[in-house]
Amino acid sequence: MKKMVWGAMCLFGLLGCSASINDYQNTRPIFNVFSYFEGDVTAWGMLQDRSGKQTRRFTVDIKGTVANDTLTLEEDFVFDDGEIQRRVWMITQQPDGTYTGRADDVVGEAKGVALGNTLHWQYVLRVPVENTTYDITFNDWMYLQDDKHLFNTAKMTKWGFSVGTVTLFFEKQN
Repeated sequence: MKKMVWGAMCLFGLLGCSASINDYQNTRPIFNVFSYFEGDVTAWGMLQDRSGKQTRRFTVDIKGTVANDTLTLEEDFVFDDGEIQRRVWMITQQPDGTYTGRADDVVGEAKGVALGNTLHWQYVLRVPVENTTYDITFNDWMYLQDDKHLFNTAKMTKWGFSVGTVTLFFEKQN
């Protein structure tokens, strides 16, 4: 009986550990997604496999333009092995304050919500690997540090299992 109670406590403890966007409602500075990404932003980051081993590093030059309720992000990636990728996001702020986004390699629509200094952003990315592609679910958390710096961690999963993590640091340029 003690083992069952202990197991249940551990399970409830794990379930209670996941972050909620509401945890950030009183954090500052307020993360205005359109304001932060309008203009030029530079980012650098890394990919880690599910064991935590770093597998790739990269830099990203981002050009953001805002027109009405849409933010267009032109992202140019350069990986440490010389690979170059480009992704163009079209992000729309919805009347309820949430965000939706589309890009050529995103399956369906990305969805996000910002509260306080945080944006929680979720989507499925079609990732080419050798002669095939994989649909990988990204669970992004972005945290605004100040008016120039932003941190991002993204957990990657396939069929509910962890396949890795992406960590990014952004710096808004003048």
